[in-house]
Amino acid sequence: MTSHSADPSPAPPPGCPAHTGRSADSGRSAHPGRVPLHGPEFAADPGRVYAHLRGWGPVAPVELAPGVPATLVVGYDTALEVLRDPATFAKDAREWQKGIPADCPVLPLMMYRPNCRNTDGEVHARLRAAVTDSLARVDLNALRDHVERTADRLIRGFRGRGSADLVGQYARALPLMVFNELFGCPPDIGDRLVEGMSGIFDTVNAKNANQVLRQAVLDLVTLKRREPGADMTSWLMSHPVGLTDEEVMHQVLTLQGAGTEPEQNLIANGLRLLLSDDRFAGDLSGGSLPVEDALEEVLWTDPPLANFAITYPVRDVDLAGVRLQKHQPVVISLAGANTDPSLSAGQRVGNRAHLAWSAGPHTCPAQGQARLIASVAIEKLLDALPEMELAVPADRLVWRPGPFHRALTELPVRFPPVSVPEPARVPEAARVPEQIRVPEQARVPDARMPGSDDRPWAGGDGVPVPAAVPPASAPDPALRGSASDEPRDPWSSLKRWWHGE
Repeated sequence: MTSHSADPSPAPPPGCPAHTGRSADSGRSAHPGRVPLHGPEFAADPGRVYAHLRGWGPVAPVELAPGVPATLVVGYDTALEVLRDPATFAKDAREWQKGIPADCPVLPLMMYRPNCRNTDGEVHARLRAAVTDSLARVDLNALRDHVERTADRLIRGFRGRGSADLVGQYARALPLMVFNELFGCPPDIGDRLVEGMSGIFDTVNAKNANQVLRQAVLDLVTLKRREPGADMTSWLMSHPVGLTDEEVMHQVLTLQGAGTEPEQNLIANGLRLLLSDDRFAGDLSGGSLPVEDALEEVLWTDPPLANFAITYPVRDVDLAGVRLQKHQPVVISLAGANTDPSLSAGQRVGNRAHLAWSAGPHTCPAQGQARLIASVAIEKLLDALPEMELAVPADRLVWRPGPFHRALTELPVRFPPVSVPEPARVPEAARVPEQIRVPEQARVPDARMPGSDDRPWAGGDGVPVPAAVPPASAPDPALRGSASDEPRDPWSSLKRWWHGE
């Protein structure tokens, strides 16, 4: 049995951030022998770092930020062992954070909060019930419709220019707009939520970002107590488990965090793969893969949360031949475990056994919604701009530093400009209400959200869904294209596949 403090370090490959002689700002470890997961070098090529870490075995010593050591699990089977044993590998960080300075850049993302991600046992079951039941009230058809309309609106903003940054102008904005609607969140609060969440993941001025985030969610909860509606925030408040305002705030914070930053990365990483990998651009008869398979590939090799699912052993414990100290962070490398050489890369297509959504009792409860948002967002963009291509070589794209996420700084593309016609004016009498209604026999008689507006319940179980978008945001027919004018390009067969041709 060994401990990481006693292990000799495997020789790092050239360019690996484990090399010494680098400044702290560039990712030098404050703990000799530990590999830093912060700094631009790790962000540029994490795969090389994971390969180096496997020299220790399935678990390896790392540094999450200057002076913050941790154990990283890079073995797939070992990751499952940890994720499926919450009695030993608990989620409560309170003992660990007692020795962490308040300005530690990773503290806001790792600190204990009373949410379903940071709790175990009965407390976790109660909080998760409120989250999963509220998520189940979102009608997926209404969600798809809203994503399509939001995508149309964003694409109209840049399609006539011939170029765009798909991170800043699309992937970042779309989840924010969708989740603002789902949570009944006004734009000003939504902007602050994204500002705070991005700052936490980037670990830049994270203490201030945490304060911005907390105040934004507090303002949202205060608003929905005063004006409840058919939205996730109100549903959490009215759930039978009786969440306090503090608990509602932290569940919203968790869901918004999972639905904005990681969703943005899933969309952007999926687009990067589709635009740079020949497997996804050839003729279908030649073996190209559809969008769902491209997303599956990303979830295996470039998951939006690369290193997360953090646990804290309740006692000193042996894991894969290494002695771990109690209350010290054990981080699952979702990317490293997914690319474990013991797994066959050829078995990934159609295989959803990856760990991008975690595993065990803390498996992501919103993965269905997340996949739907990403796939529809990508489909709408490629439908609208079928001749789009990267504006720079894929190996020149820049990744945002940070130990937890896999996030591009930008994704520049170019395409033939598409003319932007004036939107057709819809006569007032011809407008159709935006609510998604169900047959009379499927409704709960006189069901209304207490204290809410009079929008009808939308699901077959008496479930209300948010209104899709204002009528002015109706889908733009110019974005749909047609078979007669479809360009002859590598995307044509994939586009026909989407439309069932």
